[in-house]
Amino acid sequence: MAFMRFLITALACSLMSFGALAQSGGTFTLETRANYRDSDSASFTLPFPFPPDFLPPGADQGTVDTVDPGSHGEVSRISLILNQRWSAKSQAKVKLDTIDKYDRNPTSDDNKIDLDEAWFLYGDFVAEDSAQTGSGWYVKLGKFAKFERQNDRRSESYGLLSTAFNRFEDAGFELGAQIGNHFYVKGAFTVGNPLFFRDVNALAGDNGTDAGNPANGANPQPELGSGFPLLYDADLEDWDFDEPETGIAVGLKFGNQVAGNVVNLMAFAYNRDLRDTVDMTGSFYGGDLDLLNGVTNELGPVFEGALPFSGRKKEEFGVNLWVYWGQFTGFAQYVDQEIAALPRDGYEVEAAYTIELPLMGAIAGKPILPWLRPALRYSDLENDFSGNGGLFPAVTIWWDWRKTDYALNALLYPGVLLTVEMSKNEFLRNGVWESADETMISLGWKFNRSWGADAAPRN
Repeated sequence: MAFMRFLITALACSLMSFGALAQSGGTFTLETRANYRDSDSASFTLPFPFPPDFLPPGADQGTVDTVDPGSHGEVSRISLILNQRWSAKSQAKVKLDTIDKYDRNPTSDDNKIDLDEAWFLYGDFVAEDSAQTGSGWYVKLGKFAKFERQNDRRSESYGLLSTAFNRFEDAGFELGAQIGNHFYVKGAFTVGNPLFFRDVNALAGDNGTDAGNPANGANPQPELGSGFPLLYDADLEDWDFDEPETGIAVGLKFGNQVAGNVVNLMAFAYNRDLRDTVDMTGSFYGGDLDLLNGVTNELGPVFEGALPFSGRKKEEFGVNLWVYWGQFTGFAQYVDQEIAALPRDGYEVEAAYTIELPLMGAIAGKPILPWLRPALRYSDLENDFSGNGGLFPAVTIWWDWRKTDYALNALLYPGVLLTVEMSKNEFLRNGVWESADETMISLGWKFNRSWGADAAPRN
């Protein structure tokens, strides 16, 4: 934590010193996201009760249930973002999220304020949607997104792979180099996101909250349902490099910088050792090996043997494809992973097309409804292992999953984005495909103010 405090202080001082260089510039952004969410109600009986104290009086079986069924209106996130650029090669970013309702895990008791990003970058960084125009190198330090993550999803929801493998930022440093106009390589040395579990819909669910702790009395009832969780890389709980993660990526890019057309193909791999346990804020369950052990540290050795895992090695290999071509954008990802000898793999494909509309009018010189963007995403995750349902808090982690997301984005006015989407979730339970779908309408508002070389507002 000392390193984290040092980094935040250094970045804050750097951002406040933007006037020191004549060519420096920056942007302050305030973002809000309000949502109408309708989640199908679903409940499935567990093969064995876990743990027995969770059961209502007289019951001999437990259930897993939709996190928060029915229709709800909520503000899911308010973000404060500072970007500072001193030169073409030197920049920094701090992003602070408040409320953060959809990133809390467990939903009820986790932190409601999150330092989402905090990093400094020096060098010739080229984004995934930009063509290379020569050789160069860069270094990035702080908390930042993984290099294989899709940073421009066309919906509020996430696919199965983007939930399971790279939803949250990691902390450490990243090095990269572009070699000519086509080839690049990247490497990372980071803390490693803790292994935990969450539902695939908007809300993660209440797993291990104080309200559901058997130590607080028999038959506890958490505020929200457990959902139907899968294993995933959760948000960082600390910045300690006890069991660091190493990552590497190599890629090829083809495209035209002037036209903005880019095809980007990347292969990547990660490797780290799971920690004995990770304290997960708001949950009495532990992360990493503690979770795979059936949270025996919390509920006793009677729950040992929940999963047939071996060792502590966590490793994965994957391939990404980004396509930016005119009004079309496409993204595809495949990942093969082993978590302590528990194998799983999956793929995710997203396509979107921007439809520019005739001028519908203008307010203050800015167009009303300048474009629509329909999007479709399909993702599939297969877990090639199974466990003992009586010894593990979520039998859903070894179910096979498939998910289809339909979305329509409409830019109502510069800085005001409406997204209407429907997620069809299917999971294979006892040889039968079941579903628990969700519909969401999201309204996002973004306010920008710039200074220095970036003084023109950017909405």
